[in-house]
Amino acid sequence: MNTNVLILCTHNSARSVLSEGMLNHLAKQYGKPFKAYSAGSSPSGRINPYALQALQNAGVDTTGYHSKSWDVFTQDGAPKIDIVITVCDSAAAEQCPYWPGSPVKTHWGYPDPSNELEENKPKAFELTRQAIAYKMMQLIELPVANMSASDLNAALARIARS
Repeated sequence: MNTNVLILCTHNSARSVLSEGMLNHLAKQYGKPFKAYSAGSSPSGRINPYALQALQNAGVDTTGYHSKSWDVFTQDGAPKIDIVITVCDSAAAEQCPYWPGSPVKTHWGYPDPSNELEENKPKAFELTRQAIAYKMMQLIELPVANMSASDLNAALARIARS
């Protein structure tokens, strides 16, 4: 059984997409039972091309990636979410909807690489992807199925500080 992780950012165009891509890629690569999803409170309707390029350069298949609202995950038939991670400060400050299943929530903030000068964006997105991958590697090593909610919360907080 997979541990379902929902990663949120306001526009679902860069950091949350990088996170979804890296968690799914690493989980598959290492045979770990995790499934990532990403969404936003105010999705932009498009994914930043630099985010897609950073993922593709790391060997991630981005076919089918699209910007989506977090409302999708509150509807009937949505996957049960076990962990919710916010990756931008504005999403962390928003009032999230009720997630079925009472998932553990944490915040792993990253600077927005979209704010860089145009000539610096490829490197900024790649460095953000690497920082995200570092935390996702730690996540997939957790024995989530055998952890209480409080133990998982503490482990996620430790990863946030790393």
